[in-house]
Amino acid sequence: MFEKYLKPTLFIDSDHQAVIDFASLHIGNNKTDIDVACSLYYAIRDGIRYNPYMDAESITAYRASDAVEKKEGWCVPKAALMVACLRANGIPARPGYADVRNHLASQRLLDLLGTDLFPWHSYCEAYINGKWVKSTPSFNLLLCEKFQLKPLEFDGFTDSIFHEYDQVGNKHMQYIYERGSFDDVPMDEIIKTFREQYGPGFFDGIKGDLFDEIDSETQSNLDKGIK
Repeated sequence: MFEKYLKPTLFIDSDHQAVIDFASLHIGNNKTDIDVACSLYYAIRDGIRYNPYMDAESITAYRASDAVEKKEGWCVPKAALMVACLRANGIPARPGYADVRNHLASQRLLDLLGTDLFPWHSYCEAYINGKWVKSTPSFNLLLCEKFQLKPLEFDGFTDSIFHEYDQVGNKHMQYIYERGSFDDVPMDEIIKTFREQYGPGFFDGIKGDLFDEIDSETQSNLDKGIK
């Protein structure tokens, strides 16, 4: 039943030396599955910088080992890395996906996409202590601070998914559709959905820095308020 969730795949390349080394470095002396999963979660959440400006048609934007080597990635490779690190340490894991609205995004990114609906938002499911537990290591602490969101925590016992409310209690992210879990990252399906939904500029290789955009837009709003 769990054998397929322990094997390396094209995108969840748990046998890649960079993945193995990353996992070993951050697991340390932790012994229990819960301790291992929690250590990996925070290492990936805050150690791999969130970057939505990836080449959506390249395998390097989806593969776990590339997230390690580049030290950045969007939700899909970050979740894939979590899955890969767990599999490398004998813990069954698989990537899961859902469509959400009101994702963490700058106005520039929203304009580029032409929508605030984000399909294939990814998380990790790990089989720990007899049950599947979800975690979402996508959004690092600094990004959450810039958006005034509570960072997602993970204790290994309860699901950690989506940023439903910001720090003052306003509803921030809306769950739209659950796509379920997979053995590997369904890159072709993700690209097909993106092509159907996003604006043409999304595949034109447009680059950006989400963190700088947030700072710039925040400052602009402050200046408008002063005026």
